[in-house]
Amino acid sequence: MTLEEFLRHVADRRPLDTPEIGAFMNEMSDRARRITCEINGAYHTQEELREWMDRLFGHPVDPTFRLFPPFYTDFGQNIHVGRNVFVNACCHFQDHGGVWLGDGTLVGHNVVFATLNHNFDPAHRAEMTPAPIVVGRNVWIGSNATILQGVTIGDGAVVAAGAVVTRDVEPDTVVGGVPARLIRRIGTDDAPQTR
Repeated sequence: MTLEEFLRHVADRRPLDTPEIGAFMNEMSDRARRITCEINGAYHTQEELREWMDRLFGHPVDPTFRLFPPFYTDFGQNIHVGRNVFVNACCHFQDHGGVWLGDGTLVGHNVVFATLNHNFDPAHRAEMTPAPIVVGRNVWIGSNATILQGVTIGDGAVVAAGAVVTRDVEPDTVVGGVPARLIRRIGTDDAPQTR
């Protein structure tokens, strides 16, 4: 299986349930772990980190991208970041299904992006189904949040620390809790007052 074939397969949200797919995922996981061990094993400047991320992602990241390691992924080839994106320490990207971070996204410590889900039928529990996570522009994801497969987070939204996001988040809202629920809408009344 090639990377292009795998990415087409997951884009169609088809189950990851064949020996060929399993072998490919193991190979890609080994590759991702080798690169993340290099990223996490020594000090690197932001420029050096961007070069490592270019290798990991298989395409260039924007020069404004910033990362505080350690960083973890078990695939790495389906992560897409916009301009002025910041990813804080200890984040985990299970990106087989695809993770897109829009311009200006801020990701707090220990955030998990999980794009795979196991089959509920115990006889097929090891089978997984991918679905993308899409994060809009200027989103802030608080520390220890978990974003689950198939979720879209709208522009300007805030995900509170510790939230588990199981469904789409509207633009310009704050969500929190387990599972995450609407806390409030972000509007002009929420802007800091100047005198």
